[in-house]
Amino acid sequence: MKFGVQTLFGGPVASQPEYIIGTGKALEDRGFSNIWAAEHVVNFPTYESSYPYSDDGVPPFGADTGIIEPFTVLSFLAAHTSTIKLGTGITILPQRNPVYLAKQAADVDVLSGGRMIVGVGTGWSSEEFGALNVPFEHRGSRTRDYLQVVRSLWCDEVSSFDGEYYSLPECVQGPKPIQKPHPPLFFGGESNPALRRVAEFGQGWMGYRLSPETLPERLEKLSKMLARYDRSLSDIEIAISPYDTECDLDTVKRFADLGVEQIILVGFADSLEQMVQTLDNYAETLVVPAANI
Repeated sequence: MKFGVQTLFGGPVASQPEYIIGTGKALEDRGFSNIWAAEHVVNFPTYESSYPYSDDGVPPFGADTGIIEPFTVLSFLAAHTSTIKLGTGITILPQRNPVYLAKQAADVDVLSGGRMIVGVGTGWSSEEFGALNVPFEHRGSRTRDYLQVVRSLWCDEVSSFDGEYYSLPECVQGPKPIQKPHPPLFFGGESNPALRRVAEFGQGWMGYRLSPETLPERLEKLSKMLARYDRSLSDIEIAISPYDTECDLDTVKRFADLGVEQIILVGFADSLEQMVQTLDNYAETLVVPAANI
């Protein structure tokens, strides 16, 4: 079993490069396989939108939690690590320009020696889309067009695309990613539309706040969707985050029995000392004991 950690480099630690470097090195030293950097370009004092991973719909970060942009922080981490995979967990594709996203991801892949993973979601905060002057509606359909733009820029010598939500004239973007045909695309979300994106475009699925009891129904649904593209569950990596629910070694074993290949743990801290303590606890209770699962 592999273990990753999702974190956001926000709040006081966002202005502490030593915290970011120390976190990356501590993860590698303790055998973690992935770091997943969260994204929110702006936050708000209050939301009408409902955060999908809390019981009350309120996000677990305040308006003053300024978060470093994920490709920026992952590029920085690429220079201070050597083995850990660098993932966006997640980047909100439909509120971004796909040409710039393709460029940023490819560049991080090159600078890191082929360690980039692009975790993609469609977003939940209409307020954030509004601040960017980007329509919240039809973001799923727009994501589908954007993904095809991104793949063309990564894979084609001369790229182009003509869709309902984006038209890309013939152009050339480089350098191309080191990973072939392109950096893995992981999709976050548990809804049927999210699973359809995994089936059509994904090399991985990131499921959140799921348990060994709730996961099988989603896997069955995903398996049926993959079959429409002549694919199966063996074609993708399943990464599950228990998020704020309990995860012990027995839980890890039960996830493994269901085909889960990576557990994504949550690591938020106000200091490097606190983060190291969290990672030490994860390593002692989960990472090392689960090495042979």
